[in-house]
Amino acid sequence: MHGEYKIPGGKLVVVDLNVADGALRDVVLSGDFFLEPAEALEWMTAALDGLPADTPVETIAARVRDAAAHAELLGITPEGVAEAVRRALQGGAQ
Repeated sequence: MHGEYKIPGGKLVVVDLNVADGALRDVVLSGDFFLEPAEALEWMTAALDGLPADTPVETIAARVRDAAAHAELLGITPEGVAEAVRRALQGGAQ
């Protein structure tokens, strides 16, 4: 599944994932944003992997925020990542 979200005034967030047994699997987070440190991408991806597919957007954003608590997100927000996940789960729908 593939979802994209352009942060207003920011960058593009892209999420590719699978759903197995009702949970997010094989989550790949990408886009034209920057993170410091670069390992924050792994932290955020790990926070998403295994979440139930019906997790509310607000909870997804909170998980991303917690995972990136010691990182600087440049051009994206946890809410933007959550929106890209939502779109992926809805087949890329806006």
